[in-house]
Amino acid sequence: MAKRDYYEVLNVARNASEAEIKQAYRRLAMKHHPDRNPGDQVAEEHFKEAKEAYEVLSDSRKRAAYDQFGHAGVDSSAGGGFGGFGGPADLNDLFGGVFRDIFGGTRGGGGSQAYRGADLRYILDLTLEEAVFGATSKIRVPTLVTCATCAGSGAKPGTKPITCPTCRGVGQVRMQQGFFSIQQTCPRCQGRGTIIPEPCETCGGSGRVEEQKTLSVKVPAGVDNGDRIRLSGEGEAGESGGPAGDLYVQIRVKPHPIFTREDNDLYCEVPIGFTTAALGGDLEVPTLDGRVSLKIPAETQTGKVFRVRGKGVKPVRGGATGDLLCRVVVETPVNLTREQKELLQKFAETMEAGGKQHAPQEGSWLDGVKKFFEDMKF
Repeated sequence: MAKRDYYEVLNVARNASEAEIKQAYRRLAMKHHPDRNPGDQVAEEHFKEAKEAYEVLSDSRKRAAYDQFGHAGVDSSAGGGFGGFGGPADLNDLFGGVFRDIFGGTRGGGGSQAYRGADLRYILDLTLEEAVFGATSKIRVPTLVTCATCAGSGAKPGTKPITCPTCRGVGQVRMQQGFFSIQQTCPRCQGRGTIIPEPCETCGGSGRVEEQKTLSVKVPAGVDNGDRIRLSGEGEAGESGGPAGDLYVQIRVKPHPIFTREDNDLYCEVPIGFTTAALGGDLEVPTLDGRVSLKIPAETQTGKVFRVRGKGVKPVRGGATGDLLCRVVVETPVNLTREQKELLQKFAETMEAGGKQHAPQEGSWLDGVKKFFEDMKF
């Protein structure tokens, strides 16, 4: 009987990745393995077929030949050697990878391994001006660096780590539960594959010591709260000669006495006297890079917002510069003299004589209140 297409057997596409092929094979092997289907000849044939397909498609050289020439490209040797099953040994191959992935297989296997150092985070406080225009800051970061005494090996000078006698350098031990074989990290060497009989006196065998590191951080213009700057290789030193982690500098902008920031725009409140609000005038307002003149039109009310274009923040990732938005607050005079009070009283009398035309909002509000009282029959 003609052999089925290997991709069809595993039910994967022809451009499937190695991980997808491996996952498809595991699924079929777990389903059709003879130890799970004793006496089922059909399941046994399906298992053989899946194993043959996997051994070809998981090998890049064989897969390339199969893609070009089909079954003839890998001939009988590609599928040979499948006769019979090793029972538990085959099941170990099948499930070992699964349990390795679940129970920390990344730390074990293959003897002493190097591990990447941990990433660190540092919160950098900036003023609004520094965040908008950029700055260079010096920071001191507590971190773990490679021990100079033992050069990171963890062993006392003149000695060296030895192979772990429990796992024989593999870094993992195997536990048998029925026909399942579970592989887990060696409890003695913690997956390193080696132990240190005479630890370094400086680092206590860890290969790393704590140190304060001074770094210069260049902050780009336009950063905002929560933005992060990554400094590669400035985190903790790796174990057993592994690469260092990264340092992430997180920006925190201090409150400003005048401006508040929303995205790329700046906001500020501008108090003005009631005479300027009524008659209009020119007013100087501050910006982060100087002063600008703001023209206040006559009859300006509290809450009116004036936009000064291009006086906000230039985005750190590029784009148009934001605006400065000035919100006017009309200030009520305080600490008046007798003469000022008399003048204001005369002014109020002229306002009352003019009716609602001088205070339309007040008049409409009073009318609304009067109607409300009438409707509620107070």
